[in-house]
Amino acid sequence: MTDKTMTPDEVVGRLRSGMTIGIGGWGSRRKPMALVRALLRSGITDLTVVSYGGPDVGLLAAAGRIRKLVAAFTTLDSIPLEPNFRAARERGAFELTELDEAMFMWGLHAAANRLPFLPVRAGLGSDVMTVNPGLRTVTSPYEDGETFVAVPALRMDAALVHLNRADRQGNGQYLGPDPYFDDLFCEAADTAYVSCEQIVDRFDATAAPQSLLVSRHSVTGVVETPDGAHFTSCAPDHARDEPFQRLYATTPWPAFAERFLSGESEDDYQRAVRTWREEQR
Repeated sequence: MTDKTMTPDEVVGRLRSGMTIGIGGWGSRRKPMALVRALLRSGITDLTVVSYGGPDVGLLAAAGRIRKLVAAFTTLDSIPLEPNFRAARERGAFELTELDEAMFMWGLHAAANRLPFLPVRAGLGSDVMTVNPGLRTVTSPYEDGETFVAVPALRMDAALVHLNRADRQGNGQYLGPDPYFDDLFCEAADTAYVSCEQIVDRFDATAAPQSLLVSRHSVTGVVETPDGAHFTSCAPDHARDEPFQRLYATTPWPAFAERFLSGESEDDYQRAVRTWREEQR
């Protein structure tokens, strides 16, 4: 079978400005942050980002890389509103499409099944139709004649996700409490890249079968990035780094970027984080 292992920079080398990029995870949980940081080291910009947003969106927004964001929310979980997202949104830095969480999920389902849209009840009776005037409704062709929101497919040029374990062929396993729709992100994109805490030859036979979330048929590349979700959580491998997240949320972007994101590699970032931790002792 094909060995799909890559480095973060090799993944980013396959991306281009103007693409639609999906980013898996949920809020500040199991985000592919090493791949996002690699994206920041590149000159890629003018992106449409599709995400259950967290610091992935915040970093890209602060760096001015987003042209359009499609999201159900953008949060750090323990900090309700992602501060760099908020600042960028307040200055009108990018276009925003806000979807209900369920609408977002069905948009992924539609794209994964190569459908142009799926009819859903989610969003009816809310302001989602007002803030997104481009959304349309459809009427059931059957006797019920019910009206639904026609949620458009969230098709992507590439998806980036982070899992606990993966093999070299592209199969991926999550070991935490939730899949976070990462399988749908991979299936809804033309290409998909899985970063993981560890590449393994065999998956844990004692883990639940449904933990084998991502199948190799939908994966283009696999990247081993220990602690690559930092500072978001990747349970059970590690919790969210709350002290560092507070630092991120309260430090002006230029200072944060200079200290932690100005290096040439993920190793430089991890080294800067270790140095900061030593200073806190």
